[in-house]
Amino acid sequence: MATYFLRRILLMIPTFLGSTVLVFTILQMAPGGPIEQIMLQLQMGGAMGAEGGGGASGDIASGSSLPPEALKELERFYGFDKPIYQRYLSWLGIWPREIKHRNFKLKKAETYIEKRVGKRDGKIWKVDIHLVDETTLKVFKKNGSPSDVWYASIDEIKGDGSIDAVVFQKEFSGILTGNLGKSYTFLQPVTEVMKPRFKISLFFGLTGIFLSYLICIPLGIKKALNHGSIFDFGSSVIIFIAYSIPGWALGGVLLVLFGGGSFFDVFPLGGFRSPSEIWETLTPIQKVIDQIHHMILPIIAWSIASFATLTILMKNSLLENLSQDYVRTAFAKGLREKRVIWVHAMRNSLIPIASGIGHILGVVIAGSYFIERMFNIDGFGRMAYEAILSRDYPVTLGFLVIVVIIRLLGNIISDLALATVDPRIRFK
Repeated sequence: MATYFLRRILLMIPTFLGSTVLVFTILQMAPGGPIEQIMLQLQMGGAMGAEGGGGASGDIASGSSLPPEALKELERFYGFDKPIYQRYLSWLGIWPREIKHRNFKLKKAETYIEKRVGKRDGKIWKVDIHLVDETTLKVFKKNGSPSDVWYASIDEIKGDGSIDAVVFQKEFSGILTGNLGKSYTFLQPVTEVMKPRFKISLFFGLTGIFLSYLICIPLGIKKALNHGSIFDFGSSVIIFIAYSIPGWALGGVLLVLFGGGSFFDVFPLGGFRSPSEIWETLTPIQKVIDQIHHMILPIIAWSIASFATLTILMKNSLLENLSQDYVRTAFAKGLREKRVIWVHAMRNSLIPIASGIGHILGVVIAGSYFIERMFNIDGFGRMAYEAILSRDYPVTLGFLVIVVIIRLLGNIISDLALATVDPRIRFK
């Protein structure tokens, strides 16, 4: 068993790398990145200014372009001055990345400069930079500890002999060290951006899964035991009608019917819970009631699609097992019907349900942008969709990391659940 799971865990490594390499490369090569968006905003701002002020087209062009120095600084800030493989390895944390840098210039025939690089504990940190030869710079620390390593490199040698250079600090920092980067949009660490939103999607996802299994398994059993009855036919009609309606569309209908529109004012229009100024004044019991009140409609819309799948899967699986020879043999031996169904047939009928639990877990926890948008819930799926539109690469890749890990762990959870309900399975 240990060998089997060790192989599965080792298999997760190339799967994870393959998924992240593919998405990382597509994101880095796709047009419309953060630098292009900044230039587009400048162009739009220049066009609006020209329209309002009656400026000429030459003024628009001059106001909407970036100086080469600013463009180079942006590329360095976003890491686009490095090859894609270096960016990916830095994102993983196995290639050093620049965390601080300062630009400076060495004049012609000048071989030494003192550069202020930072301030800590009230002390100004300075480094001495020496030009060893035409292509090499050497850095000496002043007022710094031995661990404060700075590097210097030459960016460009001008025609007049002056040198544009940069002094910078490096560290190994990436997803393998727990650093997912900093969001371009929120200007916060990606973990801080994702944390509250992931909790919301996790809450809704796990609640939806629990209620789906709690309702669908007994319903599927009852339909199998009453196969062909009016109850079976009527419930199938309702289930498949619900299955044919997308969750986000059903959410819109529920809001119109019960959200204070033209019909009943029973549930709030959206949100994860009441606004903070109201939430903080509630007692613990009132907070529980408020939370349930806000989550009923989203949970229905969130899990409606899985109702038909789980119910019909449970029904068909139980019907198939009830027609097997071992069930007829159990009846022939005089065993009671309840024992045959609930002890013998039921355990084998749960095998298809157990085999898909990891997949459902990965899909649901990832969140649903449409449902979160419909109910104005700031969840994980909505965050990822908006990050893709705004080209917020760190958040997009952080979302990818979480989803891939959940899906890979979900496969292991499915194996464990399958082995639990099927004693014939052995991990070898």
